[in-house]
Amino acid sequence: MPDDKPSQDRSASPGEGASEAVPEEEASTADAAEPRRTGAGGSVPPGHVPPPPDSPGDTAVDTRENTGEDQAESPSAEGERPLPITRAEARRTVDPDAAPDPAHDIEQRKIEAGVEERFPFGRPGLPLGKAHPFVFGFTAALGVITAWMLVRAVTSVRSVIVMIVVAMFLAVGLNPAVERLKRVGLSRGWAVGVVFLGVLLFFAGFVASLIPPLTEQITDLAKSVPHYIEQLQTNRRIAEWDRRYRLLEQAQAKISDAKFQESLAKHALDVGKQALSGTFQLLTVLILTLYFLSSLPQIKTFFYQLAPRSRRARVALLGDEILERIGGYVAGQSTIAFIAGVTSYIFLRILDVPYALALALIVAVTDLIPLVGATIGAVVVCTVAFLTGTTEGIIAVIFYVAYQQIENYLLYPRVMKRTVDVAPAVTIVAALIGGTLLGVVGALLAIPTAAAIALLIREVVLPRQETL
Repeated sequence: MPDDKPSQDRSASPGEGASEAVPEEEASTADAAEPRRTGAGGSVPPGHVPPPPDSPGDTAVDTRENTGEDQAESPSAEGERPLPITRAEARRTVDPDAAPDPAHDIEQRKIEAGVEERFPFGRPGLPLGKAHPFVFGFTAALGVITAWMLVRAVTSVRSVIVMIVVAMFLAVGLNPAVERLKRVGLSRGWAVGVVFLGVLLFFAGFVASLIPPLTEQITDLAKSVPHYIEQLQTNRRIAEWDRRYRLLEQAQAKISDAKFQESLAKHALDVGKQALSGTFQLLTVLILTLYFLSSLPQIKTFFYQLAPRSRRARVALLGDEILERIGGYVAGQSTIAFIAGVTSYIFLRILDVPYALALALIVAVTDLIPLVGATIGAVVVCTVAFLTGTTEGIIAVIFYVAYQQIENYLLYPRVMKRTVDVAPAVTIVAALIGGTLLGVVGALLAIPTAAAIALLIREVVLPRQETL
């Protein structure tokens, strides 16, 4: 080829600065080491002593003299003279086992760590992966600790959470009455005020109807205690037991004992504390109910906005239906309790049992509790009726047994089917579970909760199962 011949002539001609041809690789190596060489023949100047081969500080050495191989060069930009790498890097590249241990060699430590101006202590390594045992164990431990702290926190504020739930439940239950007053023409503020005033009047009437009978009964009991003791002393059987076992003497000694009096005072103090605590909780629930009832639309909107935008409309429709069913349950339960109270008041007035209004209110309030509420009210009324007379007590027992059958099998299923749409079996099971978990509050919240769960299963779970 014509281009190859001049090249061969140039490499074979001896008069152009070199006595013989130099291979291309050696020429580049010689160029790289040129700053260390002087003179026409490239010899080391006199008096220059090369550094020892193990010196880590030598930054430009001829590796051909030390290792017998060509000098390794660090990459450089095109068109620039390549820069020689350090002795330690060259040794590590050629033979990694020959590099000094960074635990003993400070310079090697800096080299391997990548010390530079930005990273005075070396470049940081890659983060630990999520599958690393340490990361997994630490994350799991944090999760367990967080869950335990949440459980402790919820347990500590359990009473507050129960009050908030009850207040929200009452607010949702009273909201249908507020909506009806709004349709009449009142603003929401006035409608909330009217409904809340009605609730306060009910509680005030309930308390006012109970205080006079309780005060009168306690006064009569204090006056009758000496008469009861006298009757006990004149009774032959009691007198015989007293003669044998000295019962009255032991009872008098027990009452006169200082420890017994101290214990009695302590129990009375505990009862007073419980009464004050119950009053405070009742006021707190009423205040929270007022706040929740007045701002219920804003609360609903806030929780609806937490749902994704693509599903927000469906979530809002389901939420409105659940709230409507809760309100229907409260309205239906209140209707049943009102019927029980009115019926009891009429019956007690006919039977001429004292404190008819107070007893009727007790029946109405206890009837709000599912399953066992009506029985509790009936037991209280029948006890008072038996104290009035045996005949009145027997008639009261027969009346309440018959009334509970009518309420359980006629009134309750029809009202709940229309307002909540829950099967009777589900109602009983939910009330039993709720009463076991949270007592009276759980029994009150169990049925609307079951209604909400049934709605979600019917409208969300079952349609999704059909598409699988």
